[in-house]
Amino acid sequence: MKKIICKKEYDTETATEIKAYYHGQFGESTGYAEVLCQTPEGLYFLHVHGGEDSPYPTEDIVRMAKTKVNAWIDTH
Repeated sequence: MKKIICKKEYDTETATEIKAYYHGQFGESTGYAEVLCQTPEGLYFLHVHGGEDSPYPTEDIVRMAKTKVNAWIDTH
């Protein structure tokens, strides 16, 4: 998936996966995945997707500030 946010490109094909977090079981309507990635330029983002009743009912890319990365890793 590729998305432009604030004139910066975030692409799951070229990014490095740092850590993945899965909530629930595969196929559950409330289950979801959050995958922390880093672009070759050093930007961070979450690649998210989940079931229809989850916080991420559609696949998306959500940018993440470098200052929040360690906190996300610690809680997931």
